[in-house]
Amino acid sequence: MRKLENIAVLPGDGIGPEVVQQAITALTAVKEKYGHKWEYHYGLIGAVAIDETGNPFPVETLDLCTSVDAILLGAIGDPKYDNDPNLKIRPEQGLLAMRKALGLYANIRPIKVNKDLAHLSPVKEDRLQNVDFVIYRELTGGIYFGEKLKGDNFASDLCKYEVYEIERISHLAFAEASRRKKHLTLVDKANVLETSRLWRKTVMELSPQYPDIVVDYLFIDNAAMQIILNPGQFDVLLCDNLFGDILSDEASVLVGSLGLLPSASKGVKTSLYEPVHGSYPQAKGKDSANPFATILSASMMLRDFGYEQEATDIDEAVDFCLNYGIMTEDLGPIHAFSTSQIGEIICVLITEGKDGLKTRKFNEAFSTIV
Repeated sequence: MRKLENIAVLPGDGIGPEVVQQAITALTAVKEKYGHKWEYHYGLIGAVAIDETGNPFPVETLDLCTSVDAILLGAIGDPKYDNDPNLKIRPEQGLLAMRKALGLYANIRPIKVNKDLAHLSPVKEDRLQNVDFVIYRELTGGIYFGEKLKGDNFASDLCKYEVYEIERISHLAFAEASRRKKHLTLVDKANVLETSRLWRKTVMELSPQYPDIVVDYLFIDNAAMQIILNPGQFDVLLCDNLFGDILSDEASVLVGSLGLLPSASKGVKTSLYEPVHGSYPQAKGKDSANPFATILSASMMLRDFGYEQEATDIDEAVDFCLNYGIMTEDLGPIHAFSTSQIGEIICVLITEGKDGLKTRKFNEAFSTIV
């Protein structure tokens, strides 16, 4: 397994720099605790990159990303680019360009409900028992990247998949299922779409290589319904680009806040780690944004490089915060903590444990919490 030596840090737009800083705080805490040597290298992407270079994914950022072991991203997007349909350059194009240039073909989103926060979900709590699954979304093929045509009275988007594109993410999903509850569900629309029939045929041909994995097949409309009706039935969901985009956003409501959802995008030579949420420009500079998703994305990065204990330290620190009400205002705690306070608390928990918090005072309720 490759060592983690160099990390590209792309803070991006809106609250991105603030939440990324807390992930860096957590990473630095485990780095110093265990004597690691990785280094951080900063780059531009999104609206800030357009403002400085005219390009949402500058060549310099591409060169940086191809030279490192992993990439940590904050968020992309700025409202000043949202309201003009005639703009040729947009921040989000930087993310699509990065995915394509780096071959980030597999997006991975874990969905796990914390029982103490189940009340935040619009879904009834009795349906959220034991919800713990992961979505594998193909990220560089399908309708988002197909040929696009537009005329005066028509428009079309080509949805195309090659077998190798389906196979490489399917192998990842099968491997993940083998580490979990040994259950994989392919989501498609094979009763209508030729691309979906190719997905189903390919997965059926691969499944004998994983005889211990139970494989189910669900149409996208049924899968969308089942995620609300009975989300606890799922283990690993495998989807194409479009269906994975839709289902991962739908599944996010189960946990109660986008601020709790990390993600990874695996590539051939490098991988990207980022929170699921957007840039949330309304909270920019207020030190109030939820950093947990970004911190947990950093944990996913460590685990992918074999740093199991380091990742566990971060996960346990986050769990402690959530279980004891040490949260930002979006999660509705009695006393809200700031973005930077969460980062500091995570750092203390990693380096000193919960006893280290007893000498700190972050707000009037903190002493009673710890």
